Amino acid sequence: GRSLVDVYGVATFYRSFSLKPRGKHLICACLGTACHVRGAPRVVEEFERQLGIKSGETTADKEFTLETVNCLGACALGPIVVADNHYFSKVNTAKVKHILEKVRAGLPPAEESAA
Repeated sequence: GRSLVDVYGVATFYRSFSLKPRGKHLICACLGTACHVRGAPRVVEEFERQLGIKSGETTADKEFTLETVNCLGACALGPIVVADNHYFSKVNTAKVKHILEKVRAGLPPAEESAA
């Protein structure tokens, strides 16, 4: 077996692990340089407004967790948002409501990834 210190070290080192419960749906917005200069901070603010939470938090109903990352590796398509492992490119504040509607409906937003 492993000690609790070992488990804690791994759980806090890797971003895909979390010590706090996450929501059913994970929304992850890129704040890397290319996305940032194209308006990503405003996109994150709009997600925060519509979900009623701040980045790093989960909604009270445990439906959504909102996170930010420094780069998702798709700089030419930024701002990038990943919702339940589906990539949305060139996201602006007007697209936030549509993304949340698609995720709530349980529909795969794959057709949005090239938009």
